[in-house]
Amino acid sequence: MGLSGPRTSALSVIVFRGPVTMSALAEAEQVRPPTMTRLVDGLERRGLVRRVSHAEDGRVQLVEATAAGKRLLNTGRARRVARLMRDIEHLSGEDQRVLARAAELMESLRG
Repeated sequence: MGLSGPRTSALSVIVFRGPVTMSALAEAEQVRPPTMTRLVDGLERRGLVRRVSHAEDGRVQLVEATAAGKRLLNTGRARRVARLMRDIEHLSGEDQRVLARAAELMESLRG
């Protein structure tokens, strides 16, 4: 995707969580606010995120993904899923059944 691991992770939180404050983003990524500011600045320079004012409190800034940011993240995810599916096809039938059962168990935990 052309992004560092920390930037990819931050973009993922922004895309899937929706607009988020810098402090919430830093907390989610377990980094200090100055570190998150640098990460977001890089994403913003690439046109992947933008800062917007909170609808109810104009003093609060949120970070949201742009269409380009969402597209990049979804394209990367689709490539990883396709590669994983190709790898699974090479497993034995028994191993594929084990993975299918594990997926069912994990899904049931989401409950």
